[in-house]
Amino acid sequence: MSEKTQNKAHTIVVSNEKGGTGKSTISMHLAVALEQEGFNVAVVDLDGRQGTLSKYIDNRNKFCRQKNIKLATPALYSYAPQEDYALIPASRNNIHERIKELQKEYDALIIDTPGTKNYLFDEAHQHADTLITPMTDSLIDLNVMADIDFDSSTIGKPGHYAAFIWDIKKQMAAANRGYLNWIVVGNKTSSHNSKNKNVVFEYLERLGKLFGFRFTPGLKDRLIYKELFLLGLTVLDMQHPQLQMKMTMSHIAAKREIRSIAEFICPDSAAQ
Repeated sequence: MSEKTQNKAHTIVVSNEKGGTGKSTISMHLAVALEQEGFNVAVVDLDGRQGTLSKYIDNRNKFCRQKNIKLATPALYSYAPQEDYALIPASRNNIHERIKELQKEYDALIIDTPGTKNYLFDEAHQHADTLITPMTDSLIDLNVMADIDFDSSTIGKPGHYAAFIWDIKKQMAAANRGYLNWIVVGNKTSSHNSKNKNVVFEYLERLGKLFGFRFTPGLKDRLIYKELFLLGLTVLDMQHPQLQMKMTMSHIAAKREIRSIAEFICPDSAAQ
């Protein structure tokens, strides 16, 4: 990530029109990676009702207080959707203005979106410079990207999520906002070199050429990510001078995965 220009944060939206893909894990690790690099980072949890990312940061702040330790921690802003339909336009406008304000205050803004499409989900994408879409290695999850006939290996029309992103790209072009850096990241994938995973990754590589995104294998489904969530920690924290936590081979591999994603997303800001 280059230095902030024109007093506007680089805005990274982490999104998939499906729950359970690990958006909050990627959001948190990327935010900590950028904080450790010296960037001033804020995260915006637009899935405030479930609040997974908010809970992650709450756990981190609690851990720091208990251990009397200071860890690189992004600022948190959390919002839940308005349930009164009559109030949605005003709520969306408020979120729009708040994001604009935050873009002036921080170097990087990471927005974690709901797993279902609503006005907060839509609003987040209006501000994206980089879009990160986590995908599991499930053939079913590919449906959000495209209609695929696996028997004939034929890719049909775009899925509802890919079509939505195409509309966002058109809106950006019409507004002369430049190029959307869309990255699809494998997440919570099998540790084994399974046929199913290979098929999913092969199709994501093909879809990337059609829809204009880059694909990286990303994070495997490791227990360590779940364990660290409870402490509010990331694999990037484990060698902190005041922690010096023992790192197993799984921890080391997980840290390499995070570093690889950071390098893929923003080469100048990989976690060290």
